[in-house]
Amino acid sequence: MTRPIQMTMEVNGTAKTVVVEPRATLADALRDALGLTGTHVGCEQGACGACTVLVEGEPVRACTLFAVQAHGMAVRTVEGLAEGDTLHPLQAAFLEHHALQCGYCTPGFLMLAVGALERNPHMSDEELIEVLSANLCRCTGYQSILRAVKAAQSAMRAAAR
Repeated sequence: MTRPIQMTMEVNGTAKTVVVEPRATLADALRDALGLTGTHVGCEQGACGACTVLVEGEPVRACTLFAVQAHGMAVRTVEGLAEGDTLHPLQAAFLEHHALQCGYCTPGFLMLAVGALERNPHMSDEELIEVLSANLCRCTGYQSILRAVKAAQSAMRAAAR
């Protein structure tokens, strides 16, 4: 019998201590132990990207990472994008460009895109398409998502000046 493990990670800028089973995924810890249900679980195999979060600034599939692997690390979820009532530029662009329909994949796309744009704010259209192709959406046809990410890219570059 395995024993639960106490672990600490920084989630959206705040240190959090949780007790998890050794087999618990990061998605389980975020959703069940911390109540951060914006991290969606789709395929549970890392293929769809609905569970994408940032760990140490890098997009990862939270359904394929054991929670204990994030011990001592900084984790950012979709709940950590907005600042109070002010939406992150990506969130605002997704609304403005109708880049969501059912919304199930949206948190994963937001986290994937924010991680990519924070690493390289000058990505070409081809690079953006390559990055976004890592996640699946069954509703939008991707064009509105691409338009939203490009609009957010422009807004984020302008804000950085």
